[in-house]
Amino acid sequence: MSNIVIVFDFDKTIIDCDSDNWVIDELGFTDLFNQLLPTMPWNSLMDKMMMELHSEGVTIEDIEKVLHRIPIHNRIIPAIKSAHALGCDLRIVSDANMFFIQTILKHLEISQYFSEINTNPGYVNQEGRLRILPYHDFNNASHGCTLCPPNMCKGIIVDRIQSSISVLENKRFIYLGDGAGDYCPTLRLKERDFMMPRKNFPVWDLICKDPSLIKAEIHGWCDGEELEQVLIQLINKITIEENAQFISSDCKLQNLSISVLESLPKVLPVQP
Repeated sequence: MSNIVIVFDFDKTIIDCDSDNWVIDELGFTDLFNQLLPTMPWNSLMDKMMMELHSEGVTIEDIEKVLHRIPIHNRIIPAIKSAHALGCDLRIVSDANMFFIQTILKHLEISQYFSEINTNPGYVNQEGRLRILPYHDFNNASHGCTLCPPNMCKGIIVDRIQSSISVLENKRFIYLGDGAGDYCPTLRLKERDFMMPRKNFPVWDLICKDPSLIKAEIHGWCDGEELEQVLIQLINKITIEENAQFISSDCKLQNLSISVLESLPKVLPVQP
């Protein structure tokens, strides 16, 4: 096991769309969704939409079939498998829901590569209806973060993951995400960590407004192919840095480490 923890967002990061929108659109309930969207928080709306789907005769099997067709870039699964093979601890922090994520991961046969999934609860109740609940029960108490939606603060989740790891383990984090909800956890990363925002998506735009607020190194990506390339290069970079004290003074090994480092992606040049 390496000393690297990789935290993935799910929608538009692991998969190439928003799973909530995908299910609603594919099942033909887009108009109703858009009509109700201004009236309640997104997470609460998804629970209501699952009730509407159930009342119209849509089964759990129908939802699963739609999730099995979800688009994903062909380099994402190899990237996940490679990172796991290199000993990284892979986790998911997502504002989707547990039912959608587990159904997709199981279908793609990659569930076993993740040690933890942090997301909104999603389960099938006794009536055969899918329930989607908030990660933070905001009806009883606010999570207190003004940057995040009421149902989930990803920053608090990253804080918990960081605090659960012993200082002696000296773990380093790589965080991958695309949405505005991924900005708060970006602010929690340390100088030895790395942030991989999806280029020209909301979290990228937020970072670019004032890059000086981010302590971690920033390395952008645009699609699954670039995600794989940058992620594996960063894993190699961390491994070389952490093992530098053990590298022999042999000339060939020194030249190898220098050539590998020179091939790594440069820190993202962002303008305020």
